[in-house]
Amino acid sequence: MSRSLRTAVSAVLTALACLLVPFGTLAAWAAYGLTDTRSYVTAMAPLASDPAVRDAVADTVGDGVARESGMSPLFTRDAVRSFTSTRAYRTAWDAGNEAAHTAVMRALNDERADRDDGPVTVDLATVTTPLKHQMTLDHVPFAERIPIEHTRVALLPPDDLATLRKGYHVLDVAGFWLPLAAVVFAAGGIAVAACRRRAITATALGTALGGAFLGLAVAIGRHLTLADLPDPAHRPAAAAVYDALTTTLRTAAWLLLGVGLTVAAATWLTRYVRAGRPPRRPRASATPAPAPPPEPTRARA
Repeated sequence: MSRSLRTAVSAVLTALACLLVPFGTLAAWAAYGLTDTRSYVTAMAPLASDPAVRDAVADTVGDGVARESGMSPLFTRDAVRSFTSTRAYRTAWDAGNEAAHTAVMRALNDERADRDDGPVTVDLATVTTPLKHQMTLDHVPFAERIPIEHTRVALLPPDDLATLRKGYHVLDVAGFWLPLAAVVFAAGGIAVAACRRRAITATALGTALGGAFLGLAVAIGRHLTLADLPDPAHRPAAAAVYDALTTTLRTAAWLLLGVGLTVAAATWLTRYVRAGRPPRRPRASATPAPAPPPEPTRARA
């Protein structure tokens, strides 16, 4: 293979690898981060103490309780806001997130996509049971008398399930193959390059550029998500949820940017360090060189 052809093939493989870096990272995050129930609950757990989230819960739950009981909304909001500072509330928060995520993932993994589906629901008993247990341990008065009712709450409409299942399966495949393809293309581009130092530098800079693009995409997605909310009062809570879910993705973007720039700088410095070294002297041979023959002299008369 000629030198020009090797350079062209290396450039194409490196460009493909750098192009797949942000998309592969995004797909892997969605396929293995958002779909794992334990990781999801862990990411959402700190939001139980977030002031914006607590205010949103107090307003939503308090208004619902006020409508059902006929009490003053101000009183019910204050009561719910006071409840959000207890350990029982944090237990209910984790249990609710776990139950909702489990129900959604069970529906997305259901292979019977051609049947007539109903809405994805979650049973409130999965939330009230640990809540009652925690309040009983905390010696809350009349906690043992809290009824455990099996009430179903809809999470996803049935019309969207088929589309969501197809998108989930595509994402599951892309989350594995896109990062693997990026690594294979990068390794191939470096292997066939006529100048491997230049290929490594280009791959590193492309990786850093992909990390920067990924971080920009996360920021733009945050702005668009908050702008589409119908109620501006819920934007602080939605921003806290978005930031909690994308923490791993933002960390990956910074990691790609930092590693790419570091490798590119190290490769560049190594080139100049080698160029500045003095030429090596030939090593002395162990066998002494033979002496030159004596020059002939003119005999004296």
